[in-house]
Amino acid sequence: MKTPLWTLALLCNLLFWNCNSRQNPFKPSQALDTSKAEKISKSSEFKYAAEQFADLRVLRYQVKGFESLNLNTRKLLFYLYQAALCGRDITWDQNYRYNLAVRKTLEAVFSNPGHDTASAEFQKLETYAKRVWFSNGIHHHYNHDKIIPECSVDFFKHVLSHLDASKLPLKPGQNLKDFTDFITRIVFDPTMDAKRVSLDAKKDMLQTSAVNFYRGVSQSEAEAYYQKLTASTPSHCPSYGINSRLIKQPDGSLSEQVWKLNGLYHAAIEKIIYWLQKATEVCENDAQKKSLEALIQFYKTGNPSDFDAYNIAWVRDTSSTVDVVNGFIEVYQDPLGKKGSFESVVSVKDPEASQRISKIGSQAQWFEDHSPILPQHKKSQVKGISAKVILAVVESGDAAPSTPIGINLPNNEWIREEHGSKSVNLGNIVEAYEGAAGNSVIQEFYYSDSVQYRVKTYASLADKLHTDMHEVIGHASGKLESGVAPSSETLKNYANALEEARADLVALYYLLDPKLVELGVMPSIDYGKAAYDEYITKGLLIQLARIKPGQNLEEAHMRNRKLIAEWCYQKGKNTGIIEQRVVNQKTYYIIQQYAALRELFGQLLKEIQRIKSQGDYKAAQVLVETYGVKLNPNLHREVLRRYETLKIAPYAGFIQPQLIPVYKGNQIIDVKIEYPEQFKSQMMYYGSHYSFLPAYND
Repeated sequence: MKTPLWTLALLCNLLFWNCNSRQNPFKPSQALDTSKAEKISKSSEFKYAAEQFADLRVLRYQVKGFESLNLNTRKLLFYLYQAALCGRDITWDQNYRYNLAVRKTLEAVFSNPGHDTASAEFQKLETYAKRVWFSNGIHHHYNHDKIIPECSVDFFKHVLSHLDASKLPLKPGQNLKDFTDFITRIVFDPTMDAKRVSLDAKKDMLQTSAVNFYRGVSQSEAEAYYQKLTASTPSHCPSYGINSRLIKQPDGSLSEQVWKLNGLYHAAIEKIIYWLQKATEVCENDAQKKSLEALIQFYKTGNPSDFDAYNIAWVRDTSSTVDVVNGFIEVYQDPLGKKGSFESVVSVKDPEASQRISKIGSQAQWFEDHSPILPQHKKSQVKGISAKVILAVVESGDAAPSTPIGINLPNNEWIREEHGSKSVNLGNIVEAYEGAAGNSVIQEFYYSDSVQYRVKTYASLADKLHTDMHEVIGHASGKLESGVAPSSETLKNYANALEEARADLVALYYLLDPKLVELGVMPSIDYGKAAYDEYITKGLLIQLARIKPGQNLEEAHMRNRKLIAEWCYQKGKNTGIIEQRVVNQKTYYIIQQYAALRELFGQLLKEIQRIKSQGDYKAAQVLVETYGVKLNPNLHREVLRRYETLKIAPYAGFIQPQLIPVYKGNQIIDVKIEYPEQFKSQMMYYGSHYSFLPAYND
């Protein structure tokens, strides 16, 4: 489970190693072009903002102190960095079966343009390419809608007609004209695979989603298939389906194409394994080595039980400076919440900043005991809470370019109950957002000078505390009643939104508790009030800037925020807990009773935990559909109009740092870090040096 960058994004107004060389894997096949990379000596010189296009803003982040790490640690980070980037293709293919074909086509265009690159039409095509790169495919990374180029179809075909056909991903027997017609329809037809992930419960969600996790399988067939598997192992149930594509055979039977060595995605997984094995040679300790060896074993066998064994070993590694998330992790891209998207986050611990989050983690049992949820839904013993602030070194797959700011893993419920979990706050990602931030959003959407002052003054730490509490306490809290299946089985398409709501509510409830002041992590309750101000205003107003007119909310985190804010507004309407005020045709939501709002947060938390603990699908459906999906069209148009005047892209992501090995013979004698400035250049480099899968993986 991860906290997205949304928490800070709207406050922002605001290369590499060659994995292809098998004969000599220690040396790049060619010298890296670092002319556009920036070496930083002082943080004040660092430029966080890189560029803006469409609805996206591209930023950069630093890894402070990297140079002071010992050589062994930097080598370990480099090997894990390689493993992370080698899995990038997998995410693209998981998101949509023709994503790699589109990407390789665009890479061919920009490698050999052969025409006026300054023309308006070509610039439109380049913007489209950047949007596709940012989203790891042709569907928007957040709202899942298909991205359509603004250039003309004729221009697109004209560009392709001047390319060498051998540079394009033609299928066997396809000529250039046939391929052009084929890829043009994929790119331009708005009715073809229009939605990456559909959560419309009134329709077959698999048939209406473009994700490449199922082939020819209906929703009811997939649900029955996995229900049969989970029923066979009611205790310590493995993460069935986490690493496979479910397909229907010609005879009507169902089978899984497993993502593993010598299975689906073999070419990329083989590279991942190679670099993970290199990492085991320079591990900090035995626990870290056992964790990586368990991950390698999972990639080799594809057995879900081996994935669970890896997660247990990973949770037990709590003393290492370096950490890595690598594998098929989050299930947000699967309408059924079964299939894990590939992602990797390579990081190093920030010991000073970790003191805050560690204090919170040490009190996990106190927070559980004092939670407003029903006694039977509380854990009698919260186990294995590990919390720290990390500095991301590289992120890949589903974790980039749009990255999380917090992570709590593993997601398997019984592992969390018996072995615990790890929670992290990505400190340098948060710092980058703050470094690129401005005040125009605050001035536009917060009503009074006093509230604006509170948000400007206290929101930075309040956001960090919210993320800490969300990840460390929220996701780790509560338990299922005996015999209740995991939420992916019981709550289905509503599971992700309600889990994020549950974690958010835990954070919100305690952000106004004197306990955080007593712990020394929050100077005063004013910080909690700032968090409340932000959450209600973002949930009811600001986040609507991300949605096109006439659309409803579908993304889990957006539904979660809208659900909480709307439910609390409606429940407290008669008593004036939250006031809606319209001034000069501008709508504001003003909290009048902070303590009373906290009580509402507690009431909603109690109900959502009950829904999860009992697997109450009907209640989940009513709650999400009533409060978390539909938008007021007039209010939506108003927010879009107001936000447009700010000239701020509502989404943001990152160019990744570059790790560069220095060799003496075949031995790495140093690893340096540089910070590229060009998003397009990084994407093109990744495409040429970290692409191992064919365009079509059928």
